[in-house]
Amino acid sequence: DVQLQASGGGLVQTGGSLRLSCAASGSTFDDKVISWFRQAPGKEREGIACISDRRASTYYADSVKGRFTVSSNNAKNAVDLQMNGLKPEDTAVYYCAAGSISYPQRRPEQYDYWGQGTLVTVSS
Repeated sequence: DVQLQASGGGLVQTGGSLRLSCAASGSTFDDKVISWFRQAPGKEREGIACISDRRASTYYADSVKGRFTVSSNNAKNAVDLQMNGLKPEDTAVYYCAAGSISYPQRRPEQYDYWGQGTLVTVSS
């Protein structure tokens, strides 16, 4: 099985940047679709960025398009999420997930493996 470790969250001011990382261990990672989700208090988990298996394609939710970038970090066997232009409404716990599924996929129930979540707080 794949084990995922999400990291990089923190407190940042409006307009600032953070880089999240989802590091994989235990099994093959490159053949899986990877997504970043986020969940704010009282809200459903939202799929915001997805990268295809083999890392050829990316997909973004409208809420983050143009501000967030998902990419493969081969040196660390990880998938990163660069977040620029952060807004208070980006405040949430961010999760990465992996699955041998069709791309793109925003439904969380389709994913087999999940990281533990990392908190991002954007102050106004």
